[in-house]
Formats: sequence, structure tokens, C-alpha cells
Amino acid sequence: MLETSVRLLRLLALLQSRRDWSGADLAERLGVTTRTVRNDVERLRVLGYRIDSSTGTTGGYRLGAGRALPPLVLDDDEAVAVAVGLRAAAAGSVTGIEDTSLRALTKLEQTLPPHLRGRVDALRAATVSAAGGGPTVDAEVLTTVAGAVRDHLRLRFDYIGREGTDSVRTVEPHRLVYTGRRWYLLAWDLDRDDWRTFRADRIQPRPPAGPKFAPREPPGGDAAAHVLRGVGARAWQHQARIRLHAPLAAMHDRIEPGGGMLTPDGDDACVLETGTDSLRELAIYLTRLDVAFTVLDPPELREVLRQLALRYLSAAGAPAPTRPGVAEPA
Repeated sequence: MLETSVRLLRLLALLQSRRDWSGADLAERLGVTTRTVRNDVERLRVLGYRIDSSTGTTGGYRLGAGRALPPLVLDDDEAVAVAVGLRAAAAGSVTGIEDTSLRALTKLEQTLPPHLRGRVDALRAATVSAAGGGPTVDAEVLTTVAGAVRDHLRLRFDYIGREGTDSVRTVEPHRLVYTGRRWYLLAWDLDRDDWRTFRADRIQPRPPAGPKFAPREPPGGDAAAHVLRGVGARAWQHQARIRLHAPLAAMHDRIEPGGGMLTPDGDDACVLETGTDSLRELAIYLTRLDVAFTVLDPPELREVLRQLALRYLSAAGAPAPTRPGVAEPA
């Protein structure tokens, strides 16, 4: 029979791995009697773990949420995942969470066995961040907004617009959307009677939240898609629609969410909605995708592609076709 301390850790790991356990199942996994399982459950309760139990043919044990955070038992992959996540949070876009994440990461790494510490160190050494330097958001703002979203409570907040103007907004918050650089709130604006997207770093909530509201269906049924499409339209000088002659699933792996919105166009094609401040850079980006494509909008992008095609033909030593009245590129 396992020693009591080792058995308690095994029992705790089992309770964390599945929602419900019967006493017989736990006894079989631990190689003890159901009476020993009951005694061990009581020991865990004394240590601060809330373990709910029920009797009868469908009775058993379930690990519940207590008033304080007790020690967790993580397997190897879970420990590595938590360490990587904490390191990413330490360099993330939420104000005030960096130091907390570093403290938690330090505690975790001190307890990691050498072979797991080596895996975390190898990943850290082999990885560099290419994340943009977007604005940070106060953690308390995010939790306040997230709570209102979860509980379907109206939210009032001070908001700084794009031109620096201040306003007080009353909204029905729907979802927080993180694009990789910025946090946005998609909400129904009660004063404007329409959907609006707000940058979270410009929000200052006015508590308390409320009253409750009945959630609405987001535009297009997809909050993230609506936010990305709207953000792209406002952020870029030129908006573009490109038909990519490849299935949607294939292009999802090549185009990051911040690169534009993809929608299916039959079984063998999809449409990319994106934007740019430089049509020439967009043309080069599309070329790097290495798939056939057709420009739907804007017409100016087609002319940029024609000029690049002439340069490529010249570089390849091939005769360039001529168009009457159009000068060849210098």
C-alpha cells in the first residue's frame, strides 16, 4: 500500500483529472478500500480542498471550488504549459499583470524537476517575440468589463475617442476581443442604437454595472469577425477584397487573424478582406501567399500588380507586353 502522503497526492491528481469519481473507482485506482478513500478525502478537506460527496448508486466525489487557492497537482505537460503561459503574460498587453506573472513563474520554476525546467528553458531560448507594441490595458478594467459581459449587465464608462474627445457611453457589452495587439469591446450602444467597437485601453468603467439585459445576436453571428473587419476598415488607408483560388481551410493556416478576414467562396476558393497603407506592399504580400488570386477591389491594386509583373518579366529577360497609351516602368 502507498504511504499516506503519496496516496493523498495520487488521490488529488485523480480528482483534478475528472469531474466525478465513484468511491469504488478511486479505491481501485489507488489499490485501497473505499473506507480508506473516505478517510483520505477527509484529510484533503482538512488541508483546504473542497470535495463534494453524494451517496446512493450514483454517488461519488467531486472536487469543488473553495474559499482559498489550495496547492494544485499538475502533470508534466500541464506544468510546461502554465510556465509558457506565465512567461507570455509577463510580456503581454495587460497592465499590472507582468510582475504578478513573473512572481508566479519564479515559484513554479523553483519546483520544476530538472527535465521539465530544461524543456521550459529550451523553449525560452529558441523563441523570440514578434508581437507588436500595442497599448496595454489595466487588468482591473478587463475584469470589470468581462464580469459585465458574463452577467449580462449594462455598463457605463468614460471613453476617449480617436480624436481625443471624451464621452460617457452606456452599452450592453457582448464580447472582449483580443487581436494580438489590442483589446476591443464589442457592445450594443444604447445611445446610438447600434453596435459599436471600443478600444479597451480607452475605457474607464463607472461602477456599479447594471441593470441586466437580454443578450443580442452579434452582427453576422461572429463577434471576432465583426471587430476585425471594422478595425481593418478604420485602420488602413486602402481596403481590399481578394479572391484566393484555394480552399478556406488551406488559407487559414497562412493568414493570421490580424491579416484580414477570410470567407468561403465555393469549395475551392475564398475571399480575403484586408487593408493596407501601401498597395505595393499588399501586392508583394499576396505574391508571397503562393496561390493564384483575383483582385476584386480596389482597381488601383490591379495597376500596381501590372507594373510589378512588367518588372518581373524584364528581370527574367522576357519581352514585356505593351499597352497603348501606358508608359512602361522606368
